[in-house]
Amino acid sequence: MVRVAVLGASGYAALELIKILLRHPHVEITALTSRQDGSPPIHQVHPSLYGRLKLNCEDLNAKQVCERADAVFCALPHVASMAVVPDLLAGGTRVVDLSADYRLRDPAVYEKWYGHVHTDVERLKTAVYGLPELGTERIATANLIANPGCYTSTSILALAPLIARGLIEPTGIVVDAKSGVSGAGRAPKLNTLFSECNESFSAYGIGTHRHQPEIEQILGDVSGQNVEVTFTPHLVPMDRGILATIYPRLTGQATQGDLLAIYREFYAGKPFVRVCDHLPTTKDSAFTNYFDVTVRMNRQQPVIVACLDNLIKGAAGVAVQNFNLMYGFPETTGLLV
Repeated sequence: MVRVAVLGASGYAALELIKILLRHPHVEITALTSRQDGSPPIHQVHPSLYGRLKLNCEDLNAKQVCERADAVFCALPHVASMAVVPDLLAGGTRVVDLSADYRLRDPAVYEKWYGHVHTDVERLKTAVYGLPELGTERIATANLIANPGCYTSTSILALAPLIARGLIEPTGIVVDAKSGVSGAGRAPKLNTLFSECNESFSAYGIGTHRHQPEIEQILGDVSGQNVEVTFTPHLVPMDRGILATIYPRLTGQATQGDLLAIYREFYAGKPFVRVCDHLPTTKDSAFTNYFDVTVRMNRQQPVIVACLDNLIKGAAGVAVQNFNLMYGFPETTGLLV
């Protein structure tokens, strides 16, 4: 059994992570951390866990976590994560970091988009970006995984098959994406209060959303070129799910059937990618680790439609995929329901 700690256990993604780990046959959850007053039992923080896990949320330091755990899922906010990850690694644990602190390789880019100086610059060069559908060899041997964001997973997986083969232009790509309210996290904010977001649909973060440079960096790795994306996120009054409608430009001629065949070939053997003939919806992938994608042609303009559950395939589920690869378990362990 692998002893596992979850840092930042009070959030929505952490709840989904705990639920997955509870059904994982090779995991024992041995520590949960939170800055909740009084070290409450986890079921007081997440009532759905009542009777399922008898642990308290404790304010533990890195040394205490390392004494109890072999692997750590770090679900802390950005900046808070980089403050603890070096000590966790020094203590001999392997880390899957769900924050954005190790996703961007250039510390100047991180500072520009997150507004903080990165304090663990050397580790930016060695952290492995954890999107298993793009390659698993480095994940399997890594001690630090930078878990991808939810919008980024949707956008990157939707575009990778075409950009990898040079079938679309690397610039002028439009990503129009919508997310449920849980994507904003559990901490109360004015724009996510029920009376503010219910019966409303809004764009936000135009030109300033932090997932844009992450999308461009990884698609640049895939294509070997500089990639530029116009990324516009929207808030939808639903609990969970992401739907992205993406508009790239072809470099040549292709039919809808040609493009769907390329997607099926590119993702052959990838258990959590479903290349659909129908137009997927957020309900299709809700509460699962599946990524659903299809392509339609509008004249000679490909229109890609992609969906995933932002809390599972966009956070906790892919984190467990990465964990499975790190420890040599089948990639689907704990994730097929």
